Amino acid sequence: MQPESSKVIKLFSIILLTSVLTACAGMGGKSAKNKESADVHLELGVRYMGMNKLELAKENLLVALKKDPDNVKVHNALAFLYEKINLYDEANDHYETGLKLAPDDLGAQNNYGRFLCERGKYEEGVALLTQATSTPLNDRPWMALTNLGRCQVGMGQPQKAETYFRQALDTNKTYAPALLEMQKLSYKKGEYWATKGYLQRYLDVAPHTSETLWYAMQAERALGNQEPAEEYRQQLLEKFPLSNEAKKTTPAQR
Repeated sequence: MQPESSKVIKLFSIILLTSVLTACAGMGGKSAKNKESADVHLELGVRYMGMNKLELAKENLLVALKKDPDNVKVHNALAFLYEKINLYDEANDHYETGLKLAPDDLGAQNNYGRFLCERGKYEEGVALLTQATSTPLNDRPWMALTNLGRCQVGMGQPQKAETYFRQALDTNKTYAPALLEMQKLSYKKGEYWATKGYLQRYLDVAPHTSETLWYAMQAERALGNQEPAEEYRQQLLEKFPLSNEAKKTTPAQR
């Protein structure tokens, strides 16, 4: 879930038990209590993940899984966490389990589809993402559409990718990941003024990344604007000195 970049998981509300549930005795009451506890630990895990406190996130998500092993949201959150710490086999297992538990879950389709495309499994990833965009129940289609576009970029199909990114922006004109992708595509097409335009739209809703600074710098250089290009270069090296984009800034360019 890009990010976002391209990668954002929703915080889940604690489910309160009704008087009917609390009145239940025996295994039914215990099950309801476990589900409530799992929801609490799920929300804590997602919050800690957002704060980059990954050990605390993992602890809470594993407790949630123990309390409610059939909770698709717990599996999705754990999968995303394992992605962050580069445990891709474990991430795949949890994405796959979540999708088996709830084949029509839009979050599971979107997250696992993105994950598969990023691993080069394009056919499977595109199938899941297409499924997520084709249902009228999806009230945030721009996420799956952007991921579909990224899949097409990986497959060497920039024109198809642009179609998906534009569709994403048609449904949400301020979706930062789609704006970033259009900035990159515009630069690669040699449309440098469009590159600047998409950057400005992006900066209206999100802060710079190493990628936005890199493409902004390159676009200004292509337009012969050395002063703003140098400003972007300085920001890139100061804010993201360890990024791949900073490393690509060669001595000759400096």
